[in-house]
Amino acid sequence: MRIAQIAPLYESVPPKLYGGTERVVSYLTEELVQQGHDVTLFASGDSRTAAHLVQGSETALRLNPEVRDPWPYHVVMLDKIKRRAGDFDALHFHIDYYHFPLFREMASRTVTTLHGRLDLPDLPPVYKAFPEMPLVSISDHQRTPLPAANWAGTIYHGLPRDLLKFQPDARRSYLAFLGRISPEKRPDRAIEIARRTGLPLKIAAKVDRADQAYFDEHIRPLLDDPHVEFVGEIGEAEKSAFLSGAIALLFPIDWPEPFGLVMIEAMACGTPVIAWRRGSIPEIVEDGVTGVIVDSLEGAVAAVPKAMVLDRAAIRRRFEERFTAERMARDYVRLYQSLGGAPTQPALDRRPVSTVTEAAFDRAQVQRSSTLEFVAAA
Repeated sequence: MRIAQIAPLYESVPPKLYGGTERVVSYLTEELVQQGHDVTLFASGDSRTAAHLVQGSETALRLNPEVRDPWPYHVVMLDKIKRRAGDFDALHFHIDYYHFPLFREMASRTVTTLHGRLDLPDLPPVYKAFPEMPLVSISDHQRTPLPAANWAGTIYHGLPRDLLKFQPDARRSYLAFLGRISPEKRPDRAIEIARRTGLPLKIAAKVDRADQAYFDEHIRPLLDDPHVEFVGEIGEAEKSAFLSGAIALLFPIDWPEPFGLVMIEAMACGTPVIAWRRGSIPEIVEDGVTGVIVDSLEGAVAAVPKAMVLDRAAIRRRFEERFTAERMARDYVRLYQSLGGAPTQPALDRRPVSTVTEAAFDRAQVQRSSTLEFVAAA
């Protein structure tokens, strides 16, 4: 198939450091090429890929100090894609809903993976206005706020099988927190879990400018503890060692997480996940197999000894069975073919909308939109 992958321009593909969406786009793109498809990647010019690269900007926008407004670059890229749309059997967008008006007349050849939260109050009108656009959720729970949207399938993220190494003999001596410092990720909970268990905690996380005040006011004072080590942001090459050395990955979120890539990164290393029962967690973590699902700090503390005795080889096997890039790419190809009108493989089964709901949600913790975060960080 001739496939276009359209990435956001904030980070390169793959990103040099943090960047979940761009990382998934990279994994999918490279695996599609490996499986023999003709793939064109629309992304920042500093991206690295085996596909045909068409640059939407010279460099990743977040790392360019001269860029203040990201949208002119995305508009120019969308025009390039529109003019070349006839070259592709499928156009796969990863940029939220911004392409809908330009591509609605060719909706049957498009698919849009939604990578973020969908419970924001301003979103329902746009999906109601463009009902013909096929959407992919990255967990069933992600769909909950928009049950009537045009869901074509749920496809879980995947990692290259050999990206992160399983080291069964690694010495595991600390708890780990990996990702981004922000109120909804609750690093303060991770610190409290470490304090109560008496175990060391290593925090490998980036601090966006938008979250700098939160870090300075709420997290930095908690780092003055001999058990807590703030490592800072780490790259792909450092993750295997970081996660393999951990007793467990702490994922103490306080928001409806749509997937949580770091959880399957831990599983790839055979490291169990201790995670709060929010959003997609019950779909990703198999309680008692790949981790422990909890509902409170007390539950998380009690989960640490339970996580210690889980079979790490079994955790790695479940990663290979459920969360590889090969599986992700095959699922997407079946979906592309079904949308194209003449599938050569069985169409991807539609998954039922999850019945899980959020019992309570504090609107004050609604994550800033990507645009506002970018502007604040500029």
